[in-house]
Amino acid sequence: MSTLIRNPARERVTRRVGDDFDNLFEGFFRPMRWLEEPVSEGLVPRLDVVENDNEFIVHAELPGVKKEDIHITLEGGVLTLDAESKSETEEKEGSRVVRQERRYGKYVRSMRLGKEVDERKVKANYKDGILELMLPKAEEVKPKKINVDVS
Repeated sequence: MSTLIRNPARERVTRRVGDDFDNLFEGFFRPMRWLEEPVSEGLVPRLDVVENDNEFIVHAELPGVKKEDIHITLEGGVLTLDAESKSETEEKEGSRVVRQERRYGKYVRSMRLGKEVDERKVKANYKDGILELMLPKAEEVKPKKINVDVS
């Protein structure tokens, strides 16, 4: 079971798009507000979670994050990813930023996996902006096959 986190920034963008569409004919050549205003809310990484008989496998998108800026905790059955991507913009004399669409900030995501994970055997890999976590299940929660003899 995972925890859903509401993203108020997405709702604001949706409202702004609707407002700008309504006002389209009042200021056709005026730039749309939602393109000008930066979103400063925390970022929520996208996850893929796969479960098999032996483990959970989690893939998280963390674009632009350095390996040393990723912090993972597993406590009481709750997995928490905490990471940060830092802006690399550099002001040079005679230049200015015309458009900046890449997002920078803190990524935070938590999900409950229950007490099924063997915390001592967790492994993590990070390559090309994708974090992969292998979370082995504890021995007592693995399904056991019981053969039934028919006589």
